[in-house]
Amino acid sequence: MSEQFEKQMDSFNPAERKAALQQALEALQSKTVGVKPAGAFVNMHAHTFFSFNCYGYSPTTFAWLAKKEGLAAAGIVDFDVLDGVDEFLGTAATLNLRACGSIETRVFVPEFAEMEINSPGEPGIAYHMGAAMPAGTVQGPGKAFLDGLKQTAQHRTREMMGRVNDFLDPVTLDYEADVLPLSPGGNPTERHLCLAYARKARQVCDGDLPLIKFWTDKLGRSLELNDFPESPALLNAIRAKTMKKGGPGYAAPQAGAFPTLHEMNAFVLAAGGIPTLAWLDGTSDGEQHIRQLLDVAASSGTAAVSIIPDRNFTPGAADEKLANLQQFVALAETRGMPILVGTEMNSFGQKFRDNFESDELKPMVPIFLKGAYIAYAHTVLQRAAGMGYLSGWAQKCFCEVEDKNDFFEAFGKAVEPQQVNALQIEPTMAPPDILKAVSA
Repeated sequence: MSEQFEKQMDSFNPAERKAALQQALEALQSKTVGVKPAGAFVNMHAHTFFSFNCYGYSPTTFAWLAKKEGLAAAGIVDFDVLDGVDEFLGTAATLNLRACGSIETRVFVPEFAEMEINSPGEPGIAYHMGAAMPAGTVQGPGKAFLDGLKQTAQHRTREMMGRVNDFLDPVTLDYEADVLPLSPGGNPTERHLCLAYARKARQVCDGDLPLIKFWTDKLGRSLELNDFPESPALLNAIRAKTMKKGGPGYAAPQAGAFPTLHEMNAFVLAAGGIPTLAWLDGTSDGEQHIRQLLDVAASSGTAAVSIIPDRNFTPGAADEKLANLQQFVALAETRGMPILVGTEMNSFGQKFRDNFESDELKPMVPIFLKGAYIAYAHTVLQRAAGMGYLSGWAQKCFCEVEDKNDFFEAFGKAVEPQQVNALQIEPTMAPPDILKAVSA
């Protein structure tokens, strides 16, 4: 039964997703489906089908699976849109799951214009986030900025498709017919293009042998029958060969192609979120100047960092990747910057959550949990009374960032989502009084 309604949760039809969630709630009540008790695991960085999730998960599905797997908290992050935030926060509240919703995009960092940061082959360009956004709807200048992010991203995708079409002819795509239907919010990405090309090649090529020959010739690598019709190996090969730097679909970013770091942070702050620096692995020129990068980011409001830990260590190997991870975590801790972690699930084979049981990550788990509780607490307080992590109330109440982090962590631990509607909190209240009230 669970497989049936879980599949329906990924429908592009919101009404069908809502109906599937109701079935899940009924299954919980009747005990025909069980969930694990909340433990010490989190995933605060899962993409949904509003940008790209390799398993096709909707915001509802991810919230449901996070609840089933006993995550202490969960968060979604989509590229260039907030389309899934309201659905995710609503579903999580219904399931009594601590949650937050975020947005990710690429930004231009003028101070690092000559250095590669964390967007491979693109000097000055960095992935950057607005974490724990309180809502999926933004008004005023923020709406125009958000609309611009999506429009610019889709322009890039269309232009890339045109160049790749020339290279892969006769396997060519029509944006409206072949690509847009893959994204419920009209926000297809490079990964959607790869999937669309794999499916189109299957239609165009007459049989397995012509299909294998087509891709072998175009991608310049040998492929086996089990790589088809759309295996992770094939999709990743299409992306690497045709869309990344050096490929026929790639075009170097032009001036104005991405917002600046300052512009993105201004949008996030105005919308009530937490500007968050995304860290890759510490190996690029830019990330080797990480203190300077953090200073530049903090000067316009960046207050947290995001890491995908599982890709930054090899079990049993005390190598450079692990050392970089450990050093960055220690640096963020020293600066009092909450750390949000998670596995994106926007590439086939990625895990549902990081391996917190590993010897490498186990010492960092309390830090990761603290970041998750802070993000959840910010979401609750910002939505309830405009008293979030970077609010005027927080600036007035906390002289030291450590004290602020401790309060938001304690609040996040104390308040379950099912209690939120009953909270009676006012901006005139002091932090100790709030904790006393919610712990009573």
